[in-house]
Amino acid sequence: MAVPLDELLERIVKEDASDLHIHTHRPPVMRLHGRLIDMDKVPLTPEDTSGYMKAITSHEHQEELAKVGSTDFGFAFKTLARFRVAAYRQKGEIALSLRLIPYKFLTFEQLGLGPKVIELLDRPRGLFLVTGPTGSGKTTTLATMLNFINENLDRHIITIEDPIEYYHQHKKSIVSQRELGVDLPDFSEGLRRGLRQDPDVFLVGEMRDTETIRAAITAAETGHLVFATLHTTGAARTVDRIVESFPIEEQEQIRVMLSVSILAVVSQQLLPRIDKKGRIAVYEIMVATSAIANLIRERKTYRIVSEIQTGMKYGMKTMDQSLLEAYQRGIIDKKTSLDGSYDVEQLEKRLKLSDTETTA
Repeated sequence: MAVPLDELLERIVKEDASDLHIHTHRPPVMRLHGRLIDMDKVPLTPEDTSGYMKAITSHEHQEELAKVGSTDFGFAFKTLARFRVAAYRQKGEIALSLRLIPYKFLTFEQLGLGPKVIELLDRPRGLFLVTGPTGSGKTTTLATMLNFINENLDRHIITIEDPIEYYHQHKKSIVSQRELGVDLPDFSEGLRRGLRQDPDVFLVGEMRDTETIRAAITAAETGHLVFATLHTTGAARTVDRIVESFPIEEQEQIRVMLSVSILAVVSQQLLPRIDKKGRIAVYEIMVATSAIANLIRERKTYRIVSEIQTGMKYGMKTMDQSLLEAYQRGIIDKKTSLDGSYDVEQLEKRLKLSDTETTA
């Protein structure tokens, strides 16, 4: 007999797992600190997975699943947490992936982001990008940033999400949270219409296409603070990806617009701790100084990392600097450090030097 869904979700919350995976012919599986772990010994039947799906899915989302083969939504589980759900068909059967969204916001200290990043949240305009692979904690980082603004600054914040994940109550700010498919048709339309709603701050869940990217850059240029995510690694690659997503004849204009509007890029990873007590976030932080703006405009993004290396007074750090710090503090091991590096050869040299200095 299948474990009741409520029991599975309660265990996910209790153990602070990140995800729950439901497939037929396999027991329920949770992702805990990056590893997949069976939650039961009994494989699920098609009736089990279908029953789980119907227990949490609205009629509209069931229709979408039947029509196009997948649907995404969020739901609240008791008073414990929210979950982001991807329901889909595979081999003709139902599968579910549920991502835990805690109700409690993390602090900047818990995230490991310093005061220079916090200072950027008071800027009146600019494009602030949080990037990284799927499951790297981008949503959590953005939620912490928005919560800080909400608690400390009087702003009108408009979020455009698919689906809404963290719920923000009105505090010092006003927060309007809009969901694709419920409140608006797409990200770019939400940004364009949002400009008429007296916003100060936008959050765009993901810049998926050129129209959304263009609308986000325009909103930042016209006096708004815009937060968005991309599945890129590193500031230089992020800038290149944005520019290259446009037709060649538009790239020069986008490059100039981006050099003026970009405020910061935080690229992050979640890596396993050496003590097995969860994962730690490590970051590359780029703040758009005039020198970096010039590099973007002049097509010299390959030199951005060098600027980051020397930009400590602005709160900047490279990914390899973050990895080296975590290694030196005994939080991650050498293999994990190298696995997360953007420049393995250089980091390996620095790790060897660090080991030599430690034993000297």
